[in-house]
Amino acid sequence: MRAKVSEIVFDCADPAALVRFWAALLGGEPVDRGPDWSYVEPPGFVRIAFQQVPEGKAVKNRLHLDLEGGSVSAAADAAERLGAVRVGGIVTDPQGDFQVMRDPEGNEFCFVN
Repeated sequence: MRAKVSEIVFDCADPAALVRFWAALLGGEPVDRGPDWSYVEPPGFVRIAFQQVPEGKAVKNRLHLDLEGGSVSAAADAAERLGAVRVGGIVTDPQGDFQVMRDPEGNEFCFVN
C-alpha cells in the first residue's frame, strides 16, 4: 500500500486568522468549516488545514514548509507585511539562500532560493 498526502494540518489557537495569513501568502480561498477548523487549497499544492487546540506552541516545529518565491528578501518583506516574523538573517550556503520565518502563531517556515 502507498499512502497519499491529502492535507497538512497545523495545530493552532485561531484557525480562522491563521488560514487567512497562509491563503494570502500561498493563494487560494480560506474556508472555515467551523470555529475550530479552517483550510486553504493553494494552487499546485496539497490542502493546508488549521485545527484549534487548547495548548500553545512551546518548541520549534519538527516539520516546516520551504517556499520558493523568487527573491528571498522580497518574499520575506511581503510575508512580514502579512504578519510573519523573520528569524535571524538570510543564510547563504552552496545550495543557495534561505530565510527562516515564523507565521503569526510562531510556526516556522523558510523562503528558499
